[in-house]
Amino acid sequence: MKTSASEAIQYIKPGQRVFVHGSAATPTILLQALVDHEEIKDVELVFISVFGSFPPALPEHESRFRLNSLFVSGPVRKAVNSGKADYVPVFLSEIPELFRNNILPIDVALVQVSPPDRHGYCSLGVSVDVARSAVNAAEMVIALVNHQMPRTHGDGMIHTSRFAAMVECDCELELPSGHSLPGEIEQRIGRQVAGLIEDGSTLQLGIGAIPDSVLSCLSSHRHLGIHTEMFSDGILPLIQSGVIDNSLKVKHPGKTVTGFCFGTRKLYEFIDDNPGFAFLDIDYVNDTAVIRQNPRVIAINSAIEVDLTGQVCSDSIGFTQYSGVGGQMDFLRGAALSQGGKPIIALPSRTAKGQARIVNFLKPGAGVVATRAHIHYVVTEYGVAYLFGKNMHQRAQALIAIAHPDDRESLSRSFHDRFRH
Repeated sequence: MKTSASEAIQYIKPGQRVFVHGSAATPTILLQALVDHEEIKDVELVFISVFGSFPPALPEHESRFRLNSLFVSGPVRKAVNSGKADYVPVFLSEIPELFRNNILPIDVALVQVSPPDRHGYCSLGVSVDVARSAVNAAEMVIALVNHQMPRTHGDGMIHTSRFAAMVECDCELELPSGHSLPGEIEQRIGRQVAGLIEDGSTLQLGIGAIPDSVLSCLSSHRHLGIHTEMFSDGILPLIQSGVIDNSLKVKHPGKTVTGFCFGTRKLYEFIDDNPGFAFLDIDYVNDTAVIRQNPRVIAINSAIEVDLTGQVCSDSIGFTQYSGVGGQMDFLRGAALSQGGKPIIALPSRTAKGQARIVNFLKPGAGVVATRAHIHYVVTEYGVAYLFGKNMHQRAQALIAIAHPDDRESLSRSFHDRFRH
């Protein structure tokens, strides 16, 4: 039923749990209508990363909504760290299980979709990820039908008969804030990582200065494939030049497989109704049993800190929750199990403020997302540390060698004090 956002939101009742579509598909129009209805209160909102203003997180609405984030992104970071919102540590691949098994039962799902085709099917567009499972589990679905949402192939098809209400709009998709362009340090890291990638590899990488730098260094490679939880514009030149052709993948040969994407209008136009892309449920995309079947899986992930034993913190800065567990472990393990695969953690040796990222100990309160046993490669602008099969003494030495030169002496002293070497 087509209706206004204000009318559609009135289906939500106090005490319900509401799933909110995420990333570029964040349904901001519906969220604004939700906060505008002052009689709607005592509602729990669950979501992964969200973009835009996210009105329910504003201080004036905090008493009406309980925010339960499955991945902490910019719009809710302040609320989480001030105790006004909660965070659930969980692997991205296991979030659908929370919905299916009624660990987090969903009453209403707010999603943004493409216009229906001639058969009445809409698409979840740029963000299938956990939204597919949320829609399947929800008692009721309210759809924001956006004429600028690409129609993507894969698991995201939903017939209009599934919607209790449909609200039409024609607006730009949401974008994240703070995306930085690669600098010299990121370019040096990109070259180091590219040197580890063989022809015929299957890539998993996200968005940001380091992934963009890696991609820019792969123009001479051949027959690369993509099986990743997300991607952005950086892969387009490699697809258009034929470097990425997905021809040697075992799972979905010839197709770029992902859970979601975000980027420019150029990207959205390219993926629209493009059968070369498969947007699939994240519990499949991020399943290690699926990932490992492709040859030479290269999983490229970043981190906030790595300690001298190889423990990786990538979701918090001390006690401050910055992001979430996400899919890092899914792909690090999947790549390690792949024939010829390489799980890689890539990070600058120092923060923009000059603080070391290769450290003796993680900060108090830091979350260990990837354990020391899961880490094979750590890359900074100063080189590659290969840790697999290395003892504590050897891996500490390897990590010190790729730390910032001004940090190496203090790290060596800490190493000797800690390990008695």
